[in-house]
Amino acid sequence: MSILKSRLKIIDGYIIGKYLGTFIYTLSIFVIIIIIFDLSEKLDDFLGNNLSFWQVITLYYAGSIPFYVNMLSPLINFIAVIFFTAKMADQTEIVPILSGGVSFNRFLLPYFVSAFIIFTANLGANLYILPFTNQLKNSFENTYIKKNDSPSKTNIHMKLDENTYIYIDDFNNKTKSGYRFSLDNFNGDVMTKKLVADQIKWDSLKRSWKLTNYSIRYVKGLKETMVTSMAKEKDTVLDMRPDDFSAYENVYENLSNQELSDKIRKEKIRGSGIWNDLLFEQYKRWFQPLSAFVLTLIGVALSSRKVRGGVGLPLGIGIVLSFLYIVLNQFAKMFSLKGGIPPLLAVLIPTLFFGLLGLYLLKKAPK
Repeated sequence: MSILKSRLKIIDGYIIGKYLGTFIYTLSIFVIIIIIFDLSEKLDDFLGNNLSFWQVITLYYAGSIPFYVNMLSPLINFIAVIFFTAKMADQTEIVPILSGGVSFNRFLLPYFVSAFIIFTANLGANLYILPFTNQLKNSFENTYIKKNDSPSKTNIHMKLDENTYIYIDDFNNKTKSGYRFSLDNFNGDVMTKKLVADQIKWDSLKRSWKLTNYSIRYVKGLKETMVTSMAKEKDTVLDMRPDDFSAYENVYENLSNQELSDKIRKEKIRGSGIWNDLLFEQYKRWFQPLSAFVLTLIGVALSSRKVRGGVGLPLGIGIVLSFLYIVLNQFAKMFSLKGGIPPLLAVLIPTLFFGLLGLYLLKKAPK
């Protein structure tokens, strides 16, 4: 019995080493290839903005490489499992293990230990690393790559709380200033105050808004009172930030978990159309790393049988299924944001679908 346990530890170490080694090696190769293509595509932008090599590395690739690693992780995880497991099957390494009294479920243990390591790394990156690195990447892209895109957002209507509504005709994200601003306070259905200003500008030091050329109209029944200040400027604290009016779609990726939760709470009150986007981003951070377990199960079940032609057939099927997984993720996101599917369900659909496929393939796998 002790000899069997000792052999199992050796087998476990061998499989874990093969799994993680193949995963890291393959992921590194894919990331290098993507960086080469990305560099060739953006080289003109780098040179046109007179950016140094150090600026490109620290301001852009320090943020984009973690993004690429996170994006490719499920695909590479799947391919790595299929590649080295099919190679083990082709070299008749799996049959002796199962013939020696090891159950197929026990054979899966080192795979799931490795998948747990990848899951933990992905989850930690999603929650604590990627919000910071995405901020680097997106800030760089918005400044240098998408500099010709309009930084302005127009016709903004927003509900700040149960009684307060604001309107901004035009807000510029670069200058952090808006034009033709109005704020309405209500008591039930009755307006009690209306503030109008020619300009509203964010003061990052005071963390407040500065109003220029403003006037306030107070309404009390049939009586109205107009107040116009001679100072022409007024500092005021409002429950909104410049990011609330961002014209860039990637701003949600930059938010930390606490910032994301706070924004979800605010947007639920405001009733804006970006609430689903924020919920999808939050659920994606927590649940997409589960793909490590699901794709590992499918990969082992698919490639543990020795087939004629070596690793080519399982690897080809694995690549097709990998891209199917990516496509299903994109469709789920689209239907969540545009089609009304609850964000949590949309995030879980690919994992649930491939999980059921993995259980089916597990039943068909050689025991």
